[in-house]
Amino acid sequence: MKKSCVNKVILSGGSTRIPKVQCMLQELIGRKELCKSLNPDEAVAYGAAVMAAKLSGNGDKSCQDLMLLDVTPLSLGVQVIGKVFDVVIPRNTPIPTKKSKIYNTTRDNQTCVDVKVYQGERTRSTDNHLLGKFRISEIPRAPKGVAELKRYFEIDTNGILTVTSEILSTGKTEKLLITNENGRLSKEQIQKMVKDAEKYKQEDQEYKKKADALNALEDCVYNMKKKIKNMAHGKSLRKMEKAITDITKWLEHKQTASIVEIQRMQKHLDCSRNVL
Repeated sequence: MKKSCVNKVILSGGSTRIPKVQCMLQELIGRKELCKSLNPDEAVAYGAAVMAAKLSGNGDKSCQDLMLLDVTPLSLGVQVIGKVFDVVIPRNTPIPTKKSKIYNTTRDNQTCVDVKVYQGERTRSTDNHLLGKFRISEIPRAPKGVAELKRYFEIDTNGILTVTSEILSTGKTEKLLITNENGRLSKEQIQKMVKDAEKYKQEDQEYKKKADALNALEDCVYNMKKKIKNMAHGKSLRKMEKAITDITKWLEHKQTASIVEIQRMQKHLDCSRNVL
């Protein structure tokens, strides 16, 4: 950063009152005026006094109307199909707060789901910070996407995060409790994660685009398998079955595929589907 980029310097901390320190700082930034109007010690003491008055209920109305807001420093969410980080509570959300989302099973007759809770700003879940994980089981057997699970994220006034997963058809729940001392990041780590999210923004967009394309292709294959199951045999059907078989085998090595290859496979499946 150049000296010309500095518009104002605000002194904060007891050592900044030392005349020699102020003189050296002015020389460093090009003799610009230092802002000394804020007394940090006084500001902290004043804020503590106002908060004490509010909590005790002994202050005047102006104190009682004040609100002390804390926010979530990073987004909170879960890992979904494709190892994508799905945000439930966005960054800078005021706390206390409670939010929820509904998710579906990702395969036929799925009876359990592993819930992985992450904190961060990256698209790929594994690029974020894993806070914890738990399993909810005894999901009633059903076709893919039929069973619904609701996940609640709740942060109380003490910053304690409670994640609950509920099977909507039965009401069964499982919970994960995460305190400030258990797995949370330091201030420096949080700042680094925010910077990394900006640094790798383009890479994350490409990853999300690829994950969405893969999910769409897998859903298309699944739906086509169901559609042709009870159809009469014929040349068109055999062509469709071959396309599904080829793409299913190809999907076994999908992690190394490019977005162009995925789109080509989707086009191939669409062409085969149109002849039915």
